Amino acid sequence: MTLRFPWRAAVTALALSTGGHAIAGDFSKYDELNDMIETLEAQQIYAPGELAKLFEDVSRQDKILELIARPAEKSREWKDYRPIFMQSSRVDAGVDFWEQYQEPLARAEAQFGVPASMILAILGVETKFGGNKGGYKVIEALATLGFDYPPRAKFFRNELREFLILSKQNGINPLEAKGSYAGAMGFPQFMPSSWRRLAIDFDGDGRIDLINNPVDAIGSIANYFKANGWKAGELVTVRAAIHGDNYDDATSTDLKTTSTIAALAKAGITPRQKQIFPANTPVSGLRLQGDNGGEFWIGFNNFFVITRYNRSILYAMATHQLAEEIQAAHDKKTADASARTRAISLLP
Repeated sequence: MTLRFPWRAAVTALALSTGGHAIAGDFSKYDELNDMIETLEAQQIYAPGELAKLFEDVSRQDKILELIARPAEKSREWKDYRPIFMQSSRVDAGVDFWEQYQEPLARAEAQFGVPASMILAILGVETKFGGNKGGYKVIEALATLGFDYPPRAKFFRNELREFLILSKQNGINPLEAKGSYAGAMGFPQFMPSSWRRLAIDFDGDGRIDLINNPVDAIGSIANYFKANGWKAGELVTVRAAIHGDNYDDATSTDLKTTSTIAALAKAGITPRQKQIFPANTPVSGLRLQGDNGGEFWIGFNNFFVITRYNRSILYAMATHQLAEEIQAAHDKKTADASARTRAISLLP
């Protein structure tokens, strides 16, 4: 069988060559690591010999190479991907988290224009509100992918460098920090570069902590979205109706707006909801494979801001729909509580 992705064969061979087990000090002879160490020492971020000793305890993780080759966002259709996140237990946990952190969520929404429900959806999708922050050592994940995963080695090498700087600056033990198989950390699963660039101290304690502090995570997610172009009060996506024979040609898999409301309408894709949209509104037509065949949507700017968090249309749609479910459940619980209070006040 011809392999469509030759690097996958290399990943498999690598795992077989080590029996699928990690070897302590795997990276000590890697030229790329030694160059990184020299640079960080020259910048006086680490003392001479400190990183060489540190990496004696860092092992290559072949399981990570297997996982990165088959992420759910690329191996599943929408009908199979959506149920992973659209669970009543996750919605209920989001409502409970909202009640517990009502003040910082309201403050983040007011300051950054990002709805509390969207912040909660990110936390729900990424870590189940802190319940699953990942079990891989961040340094081993980033080193494995940065030195032994050619398709995105440059990206992960940069993240490894950012992580080493972050660890020194924030007093994090780089051998103890754990996260996802891709090296994302904490409640919001920020990559190290995003942490250094966009994480904020949202509770005012003088320290940015995304691993143990949900309030910092709430503010940092909101700041991340605003920095990536989120527009307060604007739509994310609407369900579309289709007409004629050319609608498929007007859909896009690009992670940005590629059309306008007028152009989509001409091709046979129009919003289902009765709302007037300016003809020149930037949008994209989206096709997802649902339980009943093709589902058609119109994605606005805010939809593609979500893809800056995870570069996947499926991820963006699941997160948006989870946010809607959390919002609806929260509103219902609030309304029910208000009704009970009014009923009690009317008792003799």
